[in-house]
Amino acid sequence: MRRRAHRLALSLLLSCAALAARALPDPGGAESPAFAAVVPGYALQFPRDYGSHPQFRIEWWYLTGWLTTAGHERLGFQITFFRSRPSSDEANPSAFAAHQILIAHCAISDPRHHGLWHDQRVRRAGLGLAEAQQDDTRVWIDDWRLEREDGVYRARLRAQDFALALDLSPTQPPLLNGAAGFSQKGPSPQTASYYYSQPHLRVEGSIVRAARADAVSGEAWLDHEWSSEYLDPLAAGWDWIGLNLDDGGAVMAFRIRDRQGQSFWSAGTVREPQGLVRNLGPEAIAFSARRRWRSARSGVTYPVSTLVRVGARQFELEPLLDDQENDTRLSSGTLYWEGAVSASENQRPVGRGYLELTGYNEPLSLR
Repeated sequence: MRRRAHRLALSLLLSCAALAARALPDPGGAESPAFAAVVPGYALQFPRDYGSHPQFRIEWWYLTGWLTTAGHERLGFQITFFRSRPSSDEANPSAFAAHQILIAHCAISDPRHHGLWHDQRVRRAGLGLAEAQQDDTRVWIDDWRLEREDGVYRARLRAQDFALALDLSPTQPPLLNGAAGFSQKGPSPQTASYYYSQPHLRVEGSIVRAARADAVSGEAWLDHEWSSEYLDPLAAGWDWIGLNLDDGGAVMAFRIRDRQGQSFWSAGTVREPQGLVRNLGPEAIAFSARRRWRSARSGVTYPVSTLVRVGARQFELEPLLDDQENDTRLSSGTLYWEGAVSASENQRPVGRGYLELTGYNEPLSLR
């Protein structure tokens, strides 16, 4: 894929530097804000919890899925909006103060072109340029938007070399992960998030790659998660899967890895085809590498082909293509692998989804 222009990269870098500078604690002694805590027993309410939760430190809306063009090309796509509340002086009345920061990533996994079309943006919220509204899913940076209208998610993003215009319709109710949406990320209950997914989103729309437009259809998965203390200090990163199964079932599973690369905490949620939901604890989840891939750009090695045990089932995951590494150091400051994968069980295809691998170059920080 063509690399983004130096001018755009420099602009992003300067934006990040400016936002980071404004996020530093005030040298005059202004106190950092108190972040809301994730606690057991909170009942998620919709449509309110489709929206933003600005009192928490970090939040994301994560769309991943598989698309098919009229010419029968198989593609993956990722659209992510992050909201971050920095530790800055909230009494600062300036409209330019970074009380909330918004970051967006988008990508198309394209085997025919042997790579990833990807882009990223970062802005401070406000001034009509970027916002994450609280009443429902309405988050945008400039002309990159994700909105929920009449029950349908509408994603519109135009990058330098590609664009996505997708409508995503739920076919199942939200899937509450963990204990009714309280998702623990370590032995301590304080290390947790509120977390729900929307599997089996029906997708219709169009994509543009290098000025060539294609109508597409497919199926997607949405994660919405918010927290103030996501990772334990001993954790380095995570492996995560969201699988839409061909029988109508859905599987979410993750493991948090410690700084020696061992499993530190695991959990999963399974929706059976009949609608029954089961939540699984650490003893029921296991990730093991089948094949690793090393990025020639970053030198980071990822387990892109993975065996995942979820309860009594074992899923063999194979990537749509190996190179699905996202370099987002100009926006969120990290390298990670986010890729379309097909799922098999006993060598029989059973579904498709996405695999996310973070913290393989250095420990991930969400604080």
